[in-house]
Amino acid sequence: MFAWMVWTTPVAVFFTCIALMLIGMTVWEIRSPTTERKGFLPMKTTRGDRLFVGLLGAAYINLAFVGMAGWLAERLSLAEEPSVWVSFGLSIVWLLVVMRKG
Repeated sequence: MFAWMVWTTPVAVFFTCIALMLIGMTVWEIRSPTTERKGFLPMKTTRGDRLFVGLLGAAYINLAFVGMAGWLAERLSLAEEPSVWVSFGLSIVWLLVVMRKG
């Protein structure tokens, strides 16, 4: 069923984290309903809104990193392309900032 996708460890970790976040957010919402608030995002948001914006940003960070990995390796004179774990870490930081301050 999933043979069409290259299931590397980073890809599996990424999708597992998304699934765990969705489960955690569902439990959190049931236990403590959210209220809208204004952060650095240009609109009032709920926790679910901030999770959605954070996940979109994380996807774009990962896509940009994959697209620019060769350029970064050349520009920084690296022996090989940087690991996708770097973009995963940047994505997690972005998601935490949006969830906390967004």
